[in-house]
Amino acid sequence: MPPKPKFTKDEIVAAALALVSEKGLEALTARELGARLGSSARPIFTVFHSMEEVQEAVRAAALKRFESYAEKAMHYTPVFKQVGMQMILFAVEEPKLYQMLYMSENSGAASFQDIFSRLGDVANVCVDVIQRDYGLRAPEAKQLFEHVWIHTFGIGALCATGMCRFSQDEIIQMLGQDFMAMLFYAKSGRMNMPTPVPKMEG
Repeated sequence: MPPKPKFTKDEIVAAALALVSEKGLEALTARELGARLGSSARPIFTVFHSMEEVQEAVRAAALKRFESYAEKAMHYTPVFKQVGMQMILFAVEEPKLYQMLYMSENSGAASFQDIFSRLGDVANVCVDVIQRDYGLRAPEAKQLFEHVWIHTFGIGALCATGMCRFSQDEIIQMLGQDFMAMLFYAKSGRMNMPTPVPKMEG
């Protein structure tokens, strides 16, 4: 019979998530995690096959933590703007988790569609809210979400890396201006039109 696990999967993931939250993804090694659990690394591998599998479980747990931030936005109006505020708050309060989820070179994302698929239910809820609240069709709503998310991600990245600090009023103003500009662009009907390429003189 295989040995009985010393720790449950949830206990290992909780310890790994706390480790990454404090020190970053690079600190998530078998030795460090074993020390966090007060054990050797051996019990980890009675539950997980590899540290890569542990990392994936930690990413899923971190995404759930982010979703707990985003869920708070559903009680505010406008919802979509508040989701952006919560995303930046997550970057400020959980900078290492933000970096792991959205700034990791190993995320495997090659396009925004890859990123969209990794955002969980939050992205789909945002697109539905944009359609409902602003009368846009699904393609325009998704493009609007993409543009505004990229802008919001940039502010979050500046906060998560400590490069900039913004007041709540500054963040509200930045998100509001960008959203209104993109909403106007979407309603103009030009969002899906190809951008003209300037001709080279010569």
